[in-house]
Amino acid sequence: MKRHLTLCLATLLALPAAAADLTVSAAASLTNAFKEIGAMFEAANPGTKVALNFGASGALLQQIAKGGAPVDVFASADQETMDQAQSQGLVQAAQRRNFVSNTLVIIVPTAAANLPKAVNDLTEPAYQRIAIGQPASVPVGRYTKGVLEAAGLWGAIEPKMVGANNVRQALDYVARAEVDAGFVYATDAALMADKVKVAVTVPTQTPILYPVAPLAASANAVMAAKFVGYLLSAPAQAVLAKYGFGKP
Repeated sequence: MKRHLTLCLATLLALPAAAADLTVSAAASLTNAFKEIGAMFEAANPGTKVALNFGASGALLQQIAKGGAPVDVFASADQETMDQAQSQGLVQAAQRRNFVSNTLVIIVPTAAANLPKAVNDLTEPAYQRIAIGQPASVPVGRYTKGVLEAAGLWGAIEPKMVGANNVRQALDYVARAEVDAGFVYATDAALMADKVKVAVTVPTQTPILYPVAPLAASANAVMAAKFVGYLLSAPAQAVLAKYGFGKP
């Protein structure tokens, strides 16, 4: 009997360890960079499989709060969404980190005849449809609304707004020339340089800083914290810089 137990134990020890799956929910603007970084993280941590889920930061937070599919790491495109996650006890203040920055820009289709030189040009009749992320759930929409409200232009531009569910949808609207202009991040505009052109770089009231944090309820807390740390490493920062993101 003792010999049988020893053999069973030896067999169990010889079995390969189960893959430590890590689910990362991240802002849509991080899609391209995170796909690359996810593969790099897997290579650096054999046996770990990174599952990526992209969308508007607000929508991702709702998914997490409702307790849907388990998430280990959350990367938001704004501080407000991460603040909400923190206030709900989903992440801990001590574990959140700012890992990149971005810039708000106005883009137009490449073939556009009209090119705005400033934000207030969008009030002109030439701009009838303007793609803007839904401010309630899309950070780029909140940044845009903040800029327009500060300039006293929101009342004039809101009726022209074509709401986007995330920044990539706003980018697509402009790339397909379905709108006359749109507000996106500089990193998104760079992905479609053949279909859109940046007309105006728009200063924002608050810096566009992306925070990331492991989820307090993560079933793989050690690896989740390791992924957050990896985002601040030289290899990951090099990938983010390649896609146009700035230092935090």
